[in-house]
Amino acid sequence: MTQKFLSLTAARPHLYDGDLLLFRHRRYSLGALIAIAGRGTHSHAGKVAWWGDEPFCLEVREWHGGRAVTLESQVRKYPGRIDVFRTNPQLRWPSYDRIASIRYMRRLAGCDYGYANVLQAALLHLPLLRLWTRPSLDDQQVGSRPPFCSQAVVMADRLAGGVDPVPHLADRLTEPADLAQSPFYEYQLTLI
Repeated sequence: MTQKFLSLTAARPHLYDGDLLLFRHRRYSLGALIAIAGRGTHSHAGKVAWWGDEPFCLEVREWHGGRAVTLESQVRKYPGRIDVFRTNPQLRWPSYDRIASIRYMRRLAGCDYGYANVLQAALLHLPLLRLWTRPSLDDQQVGSRPPFCSQAVVMADRLAGGVDPVPHLADRLTEPADLAQSPFYEYQLTLI
C-alpha cells in the first residue's frame, strides 16, 4: 500500500460518513503490542461522522470508552498515523446503510471500554493456545460486555449497516488488522 499524505483541510472533500479510521501504533506503546499481536500496523479503529461542517471521530478508546471527538483533535495528536479507508468502495454492497452504521456508533458514546473482550482476543495469540483453539465465527455472541474499538466498528457495520466486513471472524475477536485486510474497506489517504 502506497501512502498518500493529506492535511485534514485538503482531505475534507474525501471524507464520508462511515469511513473507517485506522490508527498506526507508536513505537514503545500499548498500541504497538496490540498491532504486533494483531498481525498488522494498526492498533486502533474508529469511524468518520460529519456533524454540520465538522468531521468527527467516533470511537471506543481505552481509558475513555465510547466517545465522539473532532477529527482535527486526533490529527493534531497523531499526525501521519491515521489512515482513512473508504467503507463499501465502489458501492459493491448496495444494501449497506452508512447512516445507520454512524447512528450505531453515536449510541456507543458513553459506554465503557471492553477490556474483557480485548483480553479474550489477545489470548488467542498465545503460542500453545493457538494450537488447540479455533477463533469463534459466531457473531450472535454479542454479549453484555462493552466492545473495544474494532469490535465496535464491525458491530456498527454488521448490525446497523447490514454488512459483515469480516464474515469469517466473530465481532468480539476482530482486530484493527482484520479491518485493514477486509475488502469492505479500501485505503484512501493518511491524515497529517
